[in-house]
Amino acid sequence: MKKFGLLVAGGIAAIILLSTIGPMVGLLVSLVLLYFIFKQFIKAESTGGKIGLGIIGLIVLVASLHNAPAIIGVGAAYVLYLVYKKWNGNKHSMKKEESDPFTNFEKQWNELKNY
Repeated sequence: MKKFGLLVAGGIAAIILLSTIGPMVGLLVSLVLLYFIFKQFIKAESTGGKIGLGIIGLIVLVASLHNAPAIIGVGAAYVLYLVYKKWNGNKHSMKKEESDPFTNFEKQWNELKNY
């Protein structure tokens, strides 16, 4: 039953992630552009250049705000990562328990003490 819940949560997160790929790419591009505009704004020495870059930066900032649904996609990617870790974590913990000599020794010692 636990695996079914993980499968449903992972499926929903994957669908949400796939539906928000477009806004995620748009947000990434606009943030990269905003970074380069900011770097040029810092380097600019003339007032006209700073005003022009400020206006362009404001336009790109508004464009990046338009891609706000990408935040939901990032959250879905994180949920998908957690589902993946939980799904594979159960296999890992079982293998670790079987291969740990101290755990096996403790189990056998407790079995001997009970007889």
